[in-house]
Amino acid sequence: MDQLKLSAEVERALQENLPIVALESTIISHGLPRPRNLEAAREFEEILRSKGVVPATIAILDGVPNIGLDAEGLDRIANEDLAKASVRDIPTLRALGKSGATTVAATAHLASLAGIRVFATGGLGGVHRGASSTFDESADLTTLANTRITVVAAGVKSVLDIPATLERLETLSVPVIGWRTREFPAFWLTKSGYTLDWSVDSADEVALLMQAQDDLGGGQGIVVANPIPVEKQWDPAEHDRVLEIAFRAADTAGITGKAVTPFLLGFIVEESKGKSLEVNLDLARNNVSLAGELAKAWAAIQ
Repeated sequence: MDQLKLSAEVERALQENLPIVALESTIISHGLPRPRNLEAAREFEEILRSKGVVPATIAILDGVPNIGLDAEGLDRIANEDLAKASVRDIPTLRALGKSGATTVAATAHLASLAGIRVFATGGLGGVHRGASSTFDESADLTTLANTRITVVAAGVKSVLDIPATLERLETLSVPVIGWRTREFPAFWLTKSGYTLDWSVDSADEVALLMQAQDDLGGGQGIVVANPIPVEKQWDPAEHDRVLEIAFRAADTAGITGKAVTPFLLGFIVEESKGKSLEVNLDLARNNVSLAGELAKAWAAIQ
């Protein structure tokens, strides 16, 4: 692991088999406005520490993959204009000494290299609408096909093609397990209308699943689909109204290809007057909290 820079806290946790959870940096650098993003970064870490779990926020700073950030590192990902780094960008950033905020794919990859097995994010990337002609599919999916990590996520954003995303995960043999639900969540909404084959009710069951995947699986990751509580979800009728307006706006503006999703997400935040952003934060907190429990259960059986 010489190519990685582990914080002293993370290094000790790995050596002593303490519970540890990886956190991505793209949600801080690109997903939230300043200064709210730095507050959220600190809050996510504090949620874990309050549970006796070590947080490992991951980013690439000056060409070096950092596994666990100090106060200065958190400030940098929140306030510097960093590149959005997926797995393919890591070698380039390393060679050029550049900095980048890690996506779900890059965070999962680097966390796994470091030996971290549980990762909390907001939502997975997935297959984009119209991907049959644009081939626009997140590297999150293919990375999970060969990375041993358990990702807690509130499904995928409803601007993506949810059934196609689930089909791809099935093709890639990535288990998708509902947390106390048999319905795949749709990020801002508790339910997407798409059924999952399996669900679990306890952190211990997830730890046993991780062990079984190690013993019998093909090296894939696991997705734990954790829906936002009903009382905290975005009002479904308002969600549908805003999304319809957003898609019409994209068509009117002639937005196509990879530019569509960033346009939609920015439009949705503005049109919802920040409501979508507040729900985003609530579901991220919910995922971080659950990931902490899973990390404790995993450490207990090792």
